[in-house]
Amino acid sequence: MTLAPPATAERPVSAVPDDRRLPTVIQGGMGVAVSSWRLARAVSQAGQLGVVSGTALDLVVARRLQDGDPDGHVRRALDHFPVPSMAEHVLHKYYRPEGRAGRPYAPVPKLGLKPKPGAAELAVVANFAEVWLAKEGHDGLVGINFLEKIQLATPSAAYGAMLAGVDYVLMGAGIPVEIPNLLTRLARHESVALSIHVDGATKPYALGLDPEELTGGGLAPLRRPRFLAIISAHVLAARLARDEITRPDGFVVEGPPAGGHNAPPRGRMVLDDDGQPVFGVRDQADLAKVAEVGLPFWLAGGYSTHEQVDRALALGAVGVQVGSLFALSEESGLREDLRREMLAELAEGRLEVRTDPRASPTGFPFKVATLPGTQSDPEVYAARPRLCDIGHLRVPFEKEQGSLGYRCPSEPVHMWLKKGGAEPETVGRKCLCNALLADVGLGQERKDGYRETPLATLGADLDGVAKLLATHPDGWTAAEAVAHLIG
Repeated sequence: MTLAPPATAERPVSAVPDDRRLPTVIQGGMGVAVSSWRLARAVSQAGQLGVVSGTALDLVVARRLQDGDPDGHVRRALDHFPVPSMAEHVLHKYYRPEGRAGRPYAPVPKLGLKPKPGAAELAVVANFAEVWLAKEGHDGLVGINFLEKIQLATPSAAYGAMLAGVDYVLMGAGIPVEIPNLLTRLARHESVALSIHVDGATKPYALGLDPEELTGGGLAPLRRPRFLAIISAHVLAARLARDEITRPDGFVVEGPPAGGHNAPPRGRMVLDDDGQPVFGVRDQADLAKVAEVGLPFWLAGGYSTHEQVDRALALGAVGVQVGSLFALSEESGLREDLRREMLAELAEGRLEVRTDPRASPTGFPFKVATLPGTQSDPEVYAARPRLCDIGHLRVPFEKEQGSLGYRCPSEPVHMWLKKGGAEPETVGRKCLCNALLADVGLGQERKDGYRETPLATLGADLDGVAKLLATHPDGWTAAEAVAHLIG
């Protein structure tokens, strides 16, 4: 990996061929690995856009290999990686044929502006594997979802997904102005440089990736995927579409009911009596103005029934993006015991979904499903020792002497303070890196016997879930969820 000069502004090349129908349903890219390759593949085979979560796939694939890759899926995907030596390096480092035998997972290199050797290689190979498995054996559309907040992972993750032929890239949790051009250059295996936000920066910073240097070159040009920006405000749609260099191929317009991270309320944060952010009229995108931009858009957050899909189409949308229905489907990456418990709690009317303004170290509000035994329980949260051993949500900051450090408000308080952070920022922060890995059965087991506990998330709109539970009390497949949505 090298630090390349900023990319030259270029008009993005054509993406998915014009004869590919735009999907009515986009299955939400829920991380970490809830939107697994199995789920994305099932939705794609049902004729809609299946999406894998691109969040922390380096960790996900490394831990699957350390668990012995019992079904052989990761190894099968890596057999098709276009640079066999890179795949072999990853297998040699992480694959344990007999599993871990109770030992903790070995760490992977932390993200940084000067990544350790092997970091980009692992990220490229892991993202390739997840997308390749989602696309295996059919010709449906498959996308991958990234978070703008995790900038340090983006170039290598996007390149790996593109090597596997990903059809769509979706990105939210920020303003992805550089992604269209980044995808264009990666399709030609050209070096890229992504601007990186650094707290207290006195100069610009960028993270570079040189595909030719990484792979050894000689690969055929790639097909550039379509790029959908996940936004919450019409003004952002207009801003991104104004310049052909920043213009996406469409938008997902996400409202406050959506699960996972939400855009903060516009203006000063106001909390209700239950401690949840108050969203108002200003937090609803003007869809007429989004339509005026002239790009296709999908609506997300509160569109979980066939009637709501029809309403979205009547408002000018191409379709909808839906998460919770698929998070609870049989192909979901959620641990089976968690999925079953959530369905049981929903059937009894006991499950509550709260918008927690403090849970995520990103500072974005985060939807938390109140589930016994998870970190939604204050006692479970308090019992977890504060540590930061993964660091995907760390933010770089410039030290006084000009060097860079990395910090996260969910790390040990004394470390956060030592790095210049304010103590109030640590209150209520949860380690999403570890908790979300625990959601999918990849939680760390430490030498002292402590096991990471999960933190579940769903959208606030549960109308569609209630209707599916009424007709499928024992659960449903992704294909049944698609049929429920489109009739």
